[in-house]
Amino acid sequence: MKAEIIAVGTELLMGQIVNTNAQFLSQQCTAIGVGVYYQTVVGDNESRLRQALETARQRADVIICTGGLGPTQDDLTKDVLAAFLNRSLIVHQPSMDYMTEFFRGRGIAMVESNAKQALMLKGSDPLPNDTGLAVGVALTQDDTHYILLPGPPKEMKPMFERYGTGWLLGLMGGEQPLYSKMLKFAGIGESLLEHKLIDLIDKQTDPTIAPYAKEGEVTLRLTTRAGSLSEADAKMADTEREIRERLGEYLYADRDVPIEQVIVDRLIELGLSLSAAESCTGGMLSDMITSVPGSSEAYHGGLITYTNRLKHALLGIPMELLEGDGAPGAISERTAREMAERLLERTGTDFALSVTGVAGPSPSEGKPVGLVYIGFARRGGETVAIETKQTGNRELIKLKASKAALYLLWKQLHKHDEAAERS
Repeated sequence: MKAEIIAVGTELLMGQIVNTNAQFLSQQCTAIGVGVYYQTVVGDNESRLRQALETARQRADVIICTGGLGPTQDDLTKDVLAAFLNRSLIVHQPSMDYMTEFFRGRGIAMVESNAKQALMLKGSDPLPNDTGLAVGVALTQDDTHYILLPGPPKEMKPMFERYGTGWLLGLMGGEQPLYSKMLKFAGIGESLLEHKLIDLIDKQTDPTIAPYAKEGEVTLRLTTRAGSLSEADAKMADTEREIRERLGEYLYADRDVPIEQVIVDRLIELGLSLSAAESCTGGMLSDMITSVPGSSEAYHGGLITYTNRLKHALLGIPMELLEGDGAPGAISERTAREMAERLLERTGTDFALSVTGVAGPSPSEGKPVGLVYIGFARRGGETVAIETKQTGNRELIKLKASKAALYLLWKQLHKHDEAAERS
């Protein structure tokens, strides 16, 4: 079945809130085998909502609306759909009884407009609202299926999970659900990844292969229909094995997690510690690491040495290395190496990362925007420094440089694991 999601609310069009409902519903529908082909956002306007419904009816089997079920005058969704389908609105008595008791129990008079939230289209199935007041609606007319859900996520999500998905599954009969597996890659761009897999992508049938990218990472989604998760894993196994053989050096996870979480989890598991010295990334690397719950077990902290003065004062890097005729400069492989090594001495951690470069918008030290050096030092081991060239605006370069540093660390953790296995 093909679905369209219609999010109703002028506040969405004005950018006052983010349409997270559409993302959630797309994920939920995909999980049960309903493909979402379109997403529409429409304001609290009767004629435009009716136009959106008319368009959706022509191209989708399932129309899911969120928003517009509340008590105010601009909550129009049920009224518009009732007129659109030429159905009357009736009271869902259990919802009305609950609402009446809700206000009575709080000693608040229930104003007449609240009664709107207990209305449903005649002949429809009610979707109970366990976390709010507005009852949801599900019905079928002329081979098109409609679901109306409240707008607040705290009401919409449990309503759809507990009641909406079951209603949809009841329509699908014996159709098997979709199962997906995420393969996460770092250190490789989307175009190169696709080039290395182009033959698999061109001849794909079942499972399907879909690459998509975030800045600094690439995800491959393998998808198949199956009767169970174990059956789905078996159907995807050969394709996954081939992908691993070709791209294993970049594959950091087979679940939908960022690389920083994989790194923090592994550091904690190994009982190892990390620190970071940042220049051009301005703390973004540390922010990514500390965004992972529990990261304090492995991440001891870092320094943002943005100027040469602080690189010298806090890390002890000689000024003759940073400035002067013939000096490598702050933006150099030598400085990245020194930053990592000297931070390691000061913090006593097992590993230290460093980042120095040109985030833009202008060149620095005569070096181009996007040139970034990353250093890695380990206690009692070798120091590694690499040169990378990032593209984009200032924020993108900082983000990509931070991800590149994490990828270098991830590779070094693999080397650590391999060395442990040999010893």
